[in-house]
Amino acid sequence: MKKLFSAAVYASALLCSSFALTAHAESPEQVPAAVANASAATFNAEKLKQTISQTLGLEVSTARKTPMPGLAEIVTEQGLFYTSYDGEYFIQGKLFNLGPNVTNLTETSLAQVRLDGMAKFEKDMIVFPAKNEKHVVTVFTDITCGYCRKLHNSMEEYNDLGITVRYLAYPRAGVYQSPGTYTQGFEDLRSIWCNEDPAKAMTRAKAGSSVARRICDKPVEENFKFGRQVGVSGTPAIILANGFMLPGYRDADDLMNILENL
Repeated sequence: MKKLFSAAVYASALLCSSFALTAHAESPEQVPAAVANASAATFNAEKLKQTISQTLGLEVSTARKTPMPGLAEIVTEQGLFYTSYDGEYFIQGKLFNLGPNVTNLTETSLAQVRLDGMAKFEKDMIVFPAKNEKHVVTVFTDITCGYCRKLHNSMEEYNDLGITVRYLAYPRAGVYQSPGTYTQGFEDLRSIWCNEDPAKAMTRAKAGSSVARRICDKPVEENFKFGRQVGVSGTPAIILANGFMLPGYRDADDLMNILENL
């Protein structure tokens, strides 16, 4: 098992940069030497950020070493990726530590990115508080999502169990339908966040009522970008207090069981 996994990781390390859009004209004999040279490179976070920016056009917020020799982790607006120290090789995928216990290092890193990001949006979340709060979860939501509506319709059950639910916006259709033109999903969520009573506006919208148009300065687009960065691909996406994410709907009892056993 370990040998097969290691072979897969090694094979992934041979992916070329530019998301496989630009190929190096290296012969099979040259590749091992090139990989060896990349592994021997010295880690320099600022230089690596600059290299990735110039090569792929990605803005790198953080770059750091991973436990795997020669492999760096970079966090961008498009997500978390891995590169060789010199930026010559680029990997999109997950990194695991296989011993003594299997650990998903990618998810562990993303959990911290989620916690840092949520802290920036705390003042702009729509919150449905539990009276006797035991746990807090943060949910990326959209009003057109059937399971998001199901979750919201059960809000009283979550709150009764002591679960406070905080909402971040995630328009499933994206922010722009064409340059300079917003999607209807984005405009509806922005209107809810801009409403004089966002919680009531959210409840009405989740029940199927039309959304009264509002425009103001709320970080709905930033919420969406943040969601994309930390691995959200659909709604609802539930972020736990430790930063780990549960994709999809969970009923109140199931969610409470998960929270109690963290």
